[in-house]
Amino acid sequence: MDTSWRKTLVQWSEAPKNGKILDCATGTGVLAFEFQKQLGPEAQIIGVDFCKEMLEQARLAQTTQKKNIHFQIADMHQLPFENQTFDVCSCAYGLRNVENPLKALMEMARVTKSGGTLMILETGDKPGFLLYPFFYLYFRYIVLWIGTWLTGQKFAYEYLQQSSRNFPARKDFLTQMKGTGYFSKCEYKSLFFGASFIYKARVSHK
Repeated sequence: MDTSWRKTLVQWSEAPKNGKILDCATGTGVLAFEFQKQLGPEAQIIGVDFCKEMLEQARLAQTTQKKNIHFQIADMHQLPFENQTFDVCSCAYGLRNVENPLKALMEMARVTKSGGTLMILETGDKPGFLLYPFFYLYFRYIVLWIGTWLTGQKFAYEYLQQSSRNFPARKDFLTQMKGTGYFSKCEYKSLFFGASFIYKARVSHK
């Protein structure tokens, strides 16, 4: 499902074939690779992350897949780029992990061209009322057990549950985006009955 959702994000972004793309909290570069897969070799794609070890994995995958993407260390709170540089700025499952999500949103808007697009893929607070018990049991027990068994990192999967519950979703998140004064035409798509959401907003520099 994650692979499908990232494909949907890129398609919905309406990124131009020769556009400049910035993927924040890129991690191992999965979303950056999807952008290049769909846009082709003319696109200029940069992936940033504050974690050196994650970027090492991204660069290794880049070499293996022969992708033309530039990866560099950067903090979403203070991006090392000029104003209005990119056509599209994206972030997948990273915004809820930063210290100040609103500041990160405004910083991503700063480096995006006026009329450009911000794309966010993120978990939400909880699914609809009828499905909530099933999602709770799934994430609380099944995901936790499988994740711990495969990786030995129980804390990471406990954190996933906690951070998802505390992060705003749907119209609440759109309201926060609009409140920054940088975005217009904010909308979202619900994925798998509210397990995750894709948010899309036009950047407006006054």
